[in-house]
Amino acid sequence: MPGIDGGTLRAWRRSRGWDVPEVARQLRYAARESAVHVAAHAGLIRMIYAWERGDHALSERYELLYRKAGFPDPAGDDEPEPQPGSLAAGGQEDDPVRRRTFVELTGISVIDALLPTRAAASPAANAGQLALMLTAQMTGTAPGRAEAPDLTILSRSVSRARSQYQACRYAELVSRLPALLADLHAACMTLAGDARRHASALSADAYHVTAGFLLKAGDQGLAHLAADRSMSAALASQDPLTVGASARIVTHALMNSGQLTAAISTARNHSLRLDREIKEQTPEFLSVYGSVLLRGAIAAAQHDERGTAHEMLAEAADAARRLGTDANLRGTAFGPVNAQLHQVNVAVTLGDAGTAVDLARRINLAAITVTERKASLLIDVARAFYQWGRYEQTYAALRAAEQTAPEEVAARPAVCALARNLAALAPPGIRRDAEQFATRIGAAR
Repeated sequence: MPGIDGGTLRAWRRSRGWDVPEVARQLRYAARESAVHVAAHAGLIRMIYAWERGDHALSERYELLYRKAGFPDPAGDDEPEPQPGSLAAGGQEDDPVRRRTFVELTGISVIDALLPTRAAASPAANAGQLALMLTAQMTGTAPGRAEAPDLTILSRSVSRARSQYQACRYAELVSRLPALLADLHAACMTLAGDARRHASALSADAYHVTAGFLLKAGDQGLAHLAADRSMSAALASQDPLTVGASARIVTHALMNSGQLTAAISTARNHSLRLDREIKEQTPEFLSVYGSVLLRGAIAAAQHDERGTAHEMLAEAADAARRLGTDANLRGTAFGPVNAQLHQVNVAVTLGDAGTAVDLARRINLAAITVTERKASLLIDVARAFYQWGRYEQTYAALRAAEQTAPEEVAARPAVCALARNLAALAPPGIRRDAEQFATRIGAAR
């Protein structure tokens, strides 16, 4: 895809009678339709001015959005150019191993992936009681607890909640979170000294899990509330690693609401703070430090700051190398494989579809022990194939994600948007299956 110079962008905008804010609105609308992340409205306006002045080159991701918004394509072909090490334009490569789709490499045959069989039915996660608990605590109307809190029991309950989240058992998780948060709140109010600090650390982790689920479900308001509670509890724990872990969910919440500059700054500042305050680089330190950097890299990619994203990825990869294994310490799932998964996510977010698929092919799915991470990788691969216009592979990757974690696929609005778009654009051979898939996960229009 040839680049578009700033003067051409400006001339096209004026020919449509649009000002820069209107172009920003059109690009954000195109992004929503394509289920891709872009900068917030104000940030996008600044980026458009910079592109039109020629200060920065238009990235492939934003060029595709310009095409979707109506910018003429002189070649008449919107398919991304193949990138080094990725599939060739016709989908063929010299290496027969490379010729296989990612779904084949995961052990799921293309024939099986294209069959319209159902995944196991899963109950929907109803967050109504969770919302009531969060708002009741905010207004001081949460019910009190009669008996004294037992920190051993609470610690096991928080660990169970983290495990349910990582296993994508969201209905089970959400049914237990309100009581757990109430018990933790009571512990933080009634205990003192080291016991209270311990309860605060447990509360920070529980609110982290809560915010993570709410972000997946697309409830930005409650997610921000839970993330703020996580950080407040972390600060009360007086443990730098707990504060660093909560910084990850704060970064995530800022990123999902489009506050990308703040998200990048939060990740960068907290990684520097960890490095400054903790002298001994223990496995737990490396896990928290690296996971904060990975979240910052994703925020940078969404802000189209390619250099910052790759810099943070490199720092996180170095921490993963020093850690040596994906040990899931502090609930981070961090390690060398997890760092690779984020490289895929950053590549597809930057619009580098071929690179994302190529990176994904190098990952051994058997080495991913956390179900949520495995499903997220398959969803990222589906996004990459969709960007590339490879709709059969998109469907196959989504089906693989559904088979891996049905509740993960159904919970995420971005996946539902992708499924709807796929059902509209899929070739005749898989259109019916794609439509049935969209209906099954609740994404049908």
